[in-house]
Amino acid sequence: MEFEKENLSRKIIHELKYKSREKAGKILAEWTTERLDLKNEKPDLLVSVPLHPKKLKERGYNQLHLFTETLSKFYEVPFGHDLIKRNHYSKAQALKDRQHRLETQNTFSITENISGKHILLIDDVFTTGNTIASIAWEILKSGNNKVSVLVMAMDE
Repeated sequence: MEFEKENLSRKIIHELKYKSREKAGKILAEWTTERLDLKNEKPDLLVSVPLHPKKLKERGYNQLHLFTETLSKFYEVPFGHDLIKRNHYSKAQALKDRQHRLETQNTFSITENISGKHILLIDDVFTTGNTIASIAWEILKSGNNKVSVLVMAMDE
């Protein structure tokens, strides 16, 4: 989906993230399963972008967890909500100016050693790619791993 102003995908994801409509994640995951075939490249683990504990407490849930768990069940691939840790509290990429979007160094860390795994990294909106790149780098440098990316929407 494209994440344009006043677009339906924008409305759904805003409901998911900010209006306590966590079940929208399950609906989006069900739509995804109709379009995503993992037979040839089945990952070993599904990992969603984590929220900082402070933001998780504010929101009450991670908007990606139900989405990830639904995909996990459908594709019979385990998920790891705790593999990645967000080290710093920050506002959403979409709310940052261009310079601050580039500042993602040391934002994430891996909580356990993994090696030889294919990780499917899941995020809601691809804005600049910095969040995904930061997490992917941590996964790749921790061992002989492969990273694939799945996002709900693209913000262009």
